[in-house]
Amino acid sequence: MTTAASSMLTETQLDAALKALASAQRREILRILTASAEMPGKTCCAQDETCACTLAERLGLAASTISHHTSILRDAGLITSRKDGTWVYYTVRADVLSAVAEAVQLL
Repeated sequence: MTTAASSMLTETQLDAALKALASAQRREILRILTASAEMPGKTCCAQDETCACTLAERLGLAASTISHHTSILRDAGLITSRKDGTWVYYTVRADVLSAVAEAVQLL
């Protein structure tokens, strides 16, 4: 990895991101989070955020399953989370996702 974007990732971080991306459900969570900025009329959270309840509803998964998958994505650095009361809001780290994509292209 020699370019600026991919050099921000260590081999360990890249490995964690690729393992996190190995799950179809986690990839779908990333798709939903990426598209969240384009969702008109959102009232539950900031424009670039998605509430855990929205993820559970869209994916048809239990809250505990969403929590498990988002924890793996967060630990891999692909998303961030913000807790407000009982609600958790997630945001995709587009910079990290781009760095992972660039690193994969360089393989």
